[in-house]
Amino acid sequence: MTDWTPAWTRAEGARRVRELFAAHVGGEPDGVWSAPGRANLIGEHTDYSGGLSVPFALPHRTYLALRRRDDDVVRLVSAQEPGTVWEARLADLRSVADGPVEGAPTGWGTYVAGVAWALAQDGHEVTGFEAVVDSCVPYGAGLSSSAALESATAVALDDVLGLGLGGTDEGRKALAAACVRAENEIAGAATGGMDQAASLRCQEDHAILLDSADHSVRQVPMDLGDHALLVIDTRAPHSLVDGQYAARRAMCEEAAVALGIDYLGLLGPDDLDDALARVATAPTLGDPERREVVARRVRHVVTENARVRQTTSLLADGRVPEVGAVLSAAHASLRDDFEVSCRELDVAVDAAVAAGALGGRMVGGGFGGSALALVRTPDAERIADDVARAFADADLTAPGFLLATASAPAGRDA
Repeated sequence: MTDWTPAWTRAEGARRVRELFAAHVGGEPDGVWSAPGRANLIGEHTDYSGGLSVPFALPHRTYLALRRRDDDVVRLVSAQEPGTVWEARLADLRSVADGPVEGAPTGWGTYVAGVAWALAQDGHEVTGFEAVVDSCVPYGAGLSSSAALESATAVALDDVLGLGLGGTDEGRKALAAACVRAENEIAGAATGGMDQAASLRCQEDHAILLDSADHSVRQVPMDLGDHALLVIDTRAPHSLVDGQYAARRAMCEEAAVALGIDYLGLLGPDDLDDALARVATAPTLGDPERREVVARRVRHVVTENARVRQTTSLLADGRVPEVGAVLSAAHASLRDDFEVSCRELDVAVDAAVAAGALGGRMVGGGFGGSALALVRTPDAERIADDVARAFADADLTAPGFLLATASAPAGRDA
């Protein structure tokens, strides 16, 4: 039987964390906030190279009930971590940039407490808090459950501390930056800023065209007509703190230095041949074999940015079916040039296309997680069934499915 992952209603999510708060903390929280996971239509592994992407908020959200404290203690309970309480003092948090510190807090709570730490680093007066969390964003699916957790925390702290940032896009840009610092410096995941921007700055029924060079966004209407975006959660293990993601990022940064530019996103399609020739002879990039790998990483970033521009143009012109081929080209680049796909992701994309999807690709950091397929809406369930059968035939763990619709950003629920 095909396994679908429904999104909770906002009322259901709020009810869940209120009940959790009463059971594990006691009394009433100051409020309930939530933030969405995200899918990314196009533009993968470009954000940390100053590139372009088109993410959008999912209806699947992380919910957080929070009450402010007068000291600097953060105490957390999660429905996804039953039987445990995460606790630390904000004063004990340390940036990984300062090197390992014996006894520094670790674990999932650093994604939450790290947001408070980052806001304090920005000059805001921050106190401790106690909070409970529940989520219908599939964990480990490459749909940014971590950014949803950070973003829900950010809007909650913005409200209870009276920071005044959540009411404008510029303020939400600052909140997103704090979330990125929390993930990079406290949780130790070397991600870019696309996920947090999507969770905090998207509008309902829109994606954003995110330019990671200056973190500017443009709202992109997501009118797919009689088409839909089918997300396939491969349920293959997915992690951004195992070194693979950070290694790709470091290699892109090395390439930019060798080319004498600030970031690879500055290169356009017309610059590609010259850039690849220079990479091939750059002694700082290692031996010829390593330089060939670096060249493929550069080619992915440049061609992916071009695919982003092509996709937004196709959407603006109402040529939705043609987006499918662009998604498939992006998957080939991520698989072959950036080498972040895996067997499960390739089976998901290939099976979806064989079943009638117009195109598809892996989404998120890769090495597991999810794939995204553009399908005709009436075909969605049949294609999901065919993909599930393909996984069974390949002796892989049964995948999960959800339909991705452009939804609302982080905000207060109660």
